[in-house]
Parts: sequence; structure tokens; C-alpha cells
Amino acid sequence: MEFPKYRPRRLRRTENLRRMIRETRLSVDNLIYPLFVVAGERVRRQVASMPGVFQLSRDEIVREAKEVAKLGIPAVILFGIPQEKDERGSEAYSQSGVVQQAVKAIKDAVPDLVVITDVCLCEYTSHGHCGVLKGREVDNDATLEILARVAVSHAKSGVDIVAPSDMMDGRVKTIRKALDESGFSQTAIMAYSAKYSSGFYSPFREAAQSAPQFGDRRSYQMDIANVEEAIREVSLDIKEGADIVMIKPALAYLDVIRVIKDRFDFPVAAYNVSGEYSMIKAACERGWLEEKRIVIEILTAIRRAGADMILTYFAKDVALWLTREPS
Repeated sequence: MEFPKYRPRRLRRTENLRRMIRETRLSVDNLIYPLFVVAGERVRRQVASMPGVFQLSRDEIVREAKEVAKLGIPAVILFGIPQEKDERGSEAYSQSGVVQQAVKAIKDAVPDLVVITDVCLCEYTSHGHCGVLKGREVDNDATLEILARVAVSHAKSGVDIVAPSDMMDGRVKTIRKALDESGFSQTAIMAYSAKYSSGFYSPFREAAQSAPQFGDRRSYQMDIANVEEAIREVSLDIKEGADIVMIKPALAYLDVIRVIKDRFDFPVAAYNVSGEYSMIKAACERGWLEEKRIVIEILTAIRRAGADMILTYFAKDVALWLTREPS
């Protein structure tokens, strides 16, 4: 097609024309809202580096869940901040733990809301690493048993999906086996399959109080330069029983999302992480960016890259924007 026969601008003239030929749709259905759970009552503690994000007690979580459901957002994901930590992160699999209790409360109040739980030990260990230690190294195989116990404890509380984010080898297979043997064959697994060792996680570590006390997580999270390795990781997780695979972070890894979606044609989630959220908030507070426009643009780009689901702290705002007018 050549000019002047084909004039692309003909179909850009009005909003309704643009809507008619829009290739990528961002919907409330695509959103998952992260929440941080703490002990106590009537706790609503602002996370300093994440404006609009709070650490919430169980009663406040229920209030938030009701609001999320009213907005039409289909799912939340919970991250727990325990009162006590130890070397093995034993609070993570306690049936009286903050996440387990929050799941029960949400399911009692909003039974149709999909509840996802993060399965990892970094928030629960005194050293801040995602597994149990042998010396100063994370012991992969010793960690698997604990992760399975965490997942089963969440399933007993009524969770719909468990989301292992630890990046231990073999954890999806171990968790799937434990869930099935415990009678929870319908509990799904959303695997953090390609979780990169990223600089975009710093605000989350404040929110979840999960910064490592020594070293870093490069020995188990992925190198930021690798794509072929992401393909191998995703392939392993699918073979081991994952129902959804996740790429984290999202914004700097759109190419990885696209490759994974094209290669596997499998449900793909992407995490619009804390650093991405905070830098947008900071720029918008200074008047450098228009928040609604830039957020819709970024989330649409994540969808365009191939993500079926987006975990984002902007979920409530986006739900309101999408229901008020076309994107």
C-alpha cells in the first residue's frame, strides 16, 4: 500500500475511529493488586518510598479487598510481614500466620475475589534471603520442603493460587506434588519463572521488610542480560506443573515477555514492580509526567508485549480510569 491510496491518518481522526482499530486492549480483567499484610488491628501504615501503598492489618485488608472487588479487579496478591523472624522463616507456614489469617478473612468477606499468595521466605527469615542457609549460601534442596509447607498452609486457608517467587530449582514440582498429596489439586500455581536480579525492587524491600542482611540474591535470581535462560526457566516451570508463568520486572523486560508469549503460548503474568511504580509517582509529583497518561501507556505496552495479567500497584487507579472513559 502506497501513498496517497493508503492514508493511515484517516483512521486516527477521532477517538471512536481510534477505538475501532485499536489492537491492544487494557482491561480491568488484566489487573492483579498487590497488598502487604501485617499483624494487629486498624493498622494502615504508609510505605515511605511508595506513595499510596500501605502495610495493612487483616481488618484493613478486608476493607481493601471489598473495594478492589467493587472496582471489578479480579484478584489480589498478598505479601506477609510477620511479627517474628527466624533462620528458617517458620512463621511463613504457620496456620496462624498473617497471610493465612488474611486469606481466610478475605474469603469470608469477598468469596469470589481471586486470592493469590506469595510463597517465599525472604520476608520471614532473619537473614532476609529467600531460602534456608548453609553457611552463607542458600541451600536449594533444603528450602524446597519449607516452600511446600508454606504453599500447603496457604491452600488450607482457602487461597486460589500460590505464587512461588524464590527462584529455587525444582520448587514448582515440589509444591505441585505437596498440594496434590494434601488434597489441593485445584489450587493453581503462578510461578515467578523469570525473576531477574533487578535494581527495581528496592521500594518493595522497604514495604515487605525483606532486604537481605548480607550479600545479594544474584546466585538465585536471574542475570539481567539473559533471555535464553528465561526460556529454559519457563520451560522447566511449565513441565513441572505451573499454571501461569511470570516475568518480573515488566517494564525493562518487555522483550522477554514477548519471547515467552510467542514461544509457549501459555498464560503469562508480568509484575509492574515497586521501582517502576515509585519512579512514576516521583516524576508525577514533580509535574514532570501526567500520571494517568503515562500509567495507561506503560500498562498497555506490557499487554502489547504479551502479558495476560499485570500485577500493579496502580490497579485501583487504572480500574477507575478505565470505567470512566476509554483508554
